[in-house]
Amino acid sequence: MGSNKIKIWVGVGVYSLLGAVPAAVASSDSPSGHAQPPQAEILVEQRLAQGGEGGEGGEGATPTFQDRLTGADLVNALRQGGYVIYFRHAQTEKDYADQVSATMGDCSTQRMLSEVGWQQARTIGKAFQNLQIPVGQVYSSEYCRAWQTADLAFGRYEKRAALNFPPAEEYTEEQVQQMRAAVMPMLTALPASGTNTVIVGHDDVFEAATGIYPEPQGVAYVVKPDGQGGFELVANLLPEEWAQLSQ
Repeated sequence: MGSNKIKIWVGVGVYSLLGAVPAAVASSDSPSGHAQPPQAEILVEQRLAQGGEGGEGGEGATPTFQDRLTGADLVNALRQGGYVIYFRHAQTEKDYADQVSATMGDCSTQRMLSEVGWQQARTIGKAFQNLQIPVGQVYSSEYCRAWQTADLAFGRYEKRAALNFPPAEEYTEEQVQQMRAAVMPMLTALPASGTNTVIVGHDDVFEAATGIYPEPQGVAYVVKPDGQGGFELVANLLPEEWAQLSQ
């Protein structure tokens, strides 16, 4: 399948997949809002139809993402609530596409967290406690590596099939759009007052919604829903960086 162009407005977190800003992501910062153009416009040639979590085509094509909040500013914002934090599950023993053969509810058919992954999840959870970041809903895909990451970090989770992969080694554009349609309501939903929503999912699902490939395993993207069906990406952190945030 040929490449598709993804227009990415760097620094404002508004993404135009397949050349048109989706209604669910559009905001006043987008071209459709008739605002002044952002500082940089990057046109990225990227292959949307790609395999699952094993050497995915998104790697190497991800545009540079600039954090809008860092350090103490990020911590203070998260303490106020109102954000969605999307984690790619912690590190696994191997990295390969298992969605064709995986059976939900049977961890033996799926990739599993490594010892490093278990430690990453615990590190994240401890950092949230130390930083006093309030967490409301915690959602996870039905894959063992995702809900185990959520359980180790936050002690609870609610499985959502909407965060799963389509059962294919190579995705059609239709399947990519299906992933995007499934996850967008979760990325744009406002958290309960004074809390943040946590999502633990997978790489291709996040990329389908934002055009950004989340790497490495365990990375998190902090999303700010705007209450009008859109959102802004404000920061990303590696597992160990949560513990390094200033209080």
